[in-house]
Amino acid sequence: MTDRSQTVRSLPSRKPCLTAVLRMAGLRPTRQRVALAELLFGGPHRHVSAEQLHGEASEAQVNVSLATIYNTLHQFHEAGLLREVAVDASRSYFDTDTSDHHHFYVEDEQRMIDIPASSVEFAALPEAPSGMKVSHVDVVIRVRKMS
Repeated sequence: MTDRSQTVRSLPSRKPCLTAVLRMAGLRPTRQRVALAELLFGGPHRHVSAEQLHGEASEAQVNVSLATIYNTLHQFHEAGLLREVAVDASRSYFDTDTSDHHHFYVEDEQRMIDIPASSVEFAALPEAPSGMKVSHVDVVIRVRKMS
């Protein structure tokens, strides 16, 4: 029987791949950006707030301020690596799945659940203001557990 820590240590690092992704997105792969990218993209797609990521970084012993987390999340969003989903004026989540889809927001749990784009239909969208075009439609459906 092998020691699990030995098995984990023998797995190839994702750092070279993440470094390349950051460079292709036009971002310098600093130590903090690479460490945060590993936390964000090291598993399945998910939704994360800056505060959640800060907690995960602390647990992983990545020394980074909350301000740096916010800046990095916004840089990743601007580079197209993350999608920002605004729940209200004071709360945003960052989604590692940048494909076209919508969300349920579970208010009681402050949690996002994906909705396939094909599950939401629009009869019509309003015409965009003069000189503009619709670039994306985000639907956030707020839900609560039934009493």
